[in-house]
Amino acid sequence: MCGIAGLHLKNPALYPELGHLLTPIVEALTSRGPDSAGVALYDDSAPTGQLRFSLRADSPSYDWSAFAAAVAGHTGSVTTAVANFNVGLVSSAASETAMIDAIDAVDPSIVVVGVGESMTIFKDVGFPKDICDRYGIPRAGGYQAVGHTRMATESAVTMEHSHPFNPVPDLTLVHNGSFSNHATIRRALMDSGIKFDTDNDTEVGARYIGQRLGKGDDLAEAMRRVVKDFDGFFTLLVATKTEFAVVRDSFACKPLVVAETDDYVAVASEYQALADLPGINAARVFEPMPEDVHSWTR
Repeated sequence: MCGIAGLHLKNPALYPELGHLLTPIVEALTSRGPDSAGVALYDDSAPTGQLRFSLRADSPSYDWSAFAAAVAGHTGSVTTAVANFNVGLVSSAASETAMIDAIDAVDPSIVVVGVGESMTIFKDVGFPKDICDRYGIPRAGGYQAVGHTRMATESAVTMEHSHPFNPVPDLTLVHNGSFSNHATIRRALMDSGIKFDTDNDTEVGARYIGQRLGKGDDLAEAMRRVVKDFDGFFTLLVATKTEFAVVRDSFACKPLVVAETDDYVAVASEYQALADLPGINAARVFEPMPEDVHSWTR
């Protein structure tokens, strides 16, 4: 059992309030996932044409400025860094491959948590409230967010196993449930050259969708293929730089509630997590039907 949370803001006036609105939703799902939690935030603050890397160090006192300077020396591209506890948000115009190579060369202990033009990821082990407080999520702005609270059932309780998963730039996925045929699909993806970081079944779903997008599927089609090719009981929330979408498997055993107003689309595993949102009493509230993909575009 895990908790899914998400917000897609339609009204730009709410952009400064994204973290403030999301945090109570994530915290309300603590009972569904006390082991770890994570949030992916989407905003327009990164310079055009630059990738922003969410990197994790062992210590909150890590010298990200020195790290950025060393990485710039390897890539030949100006690199900037903003520290947030033990996470460094490192931006560069260098390619993803060049940056990954430079990060490994400068400090192999640094973990790449996420990559995107518009997206940052913060995830950790512990109670959702503590994690949100640690990384200042209530003060974050942006136009959409994906959150998750995890109760581990099939893999280790570590930061790496926590959601959201980010298989390709700006794509994030969170998952409630389990894929019973994930090992078979993992082998097929590995045979096609895709590498994995964990043994988590959710990562298989994320990398499958990333591959489908790379082959030209739009997000809705990629999620329909998940329903066709994956066995098990699952609910997914997936976001890209411009899209926000949900789907449930053909049995729809895993809960999900959607609330939509003129100002936002909000999703959570339980309605009580959405109950304090502004305008919720006038929202169109529904539970997605089995296999139906619901998507919204910025």
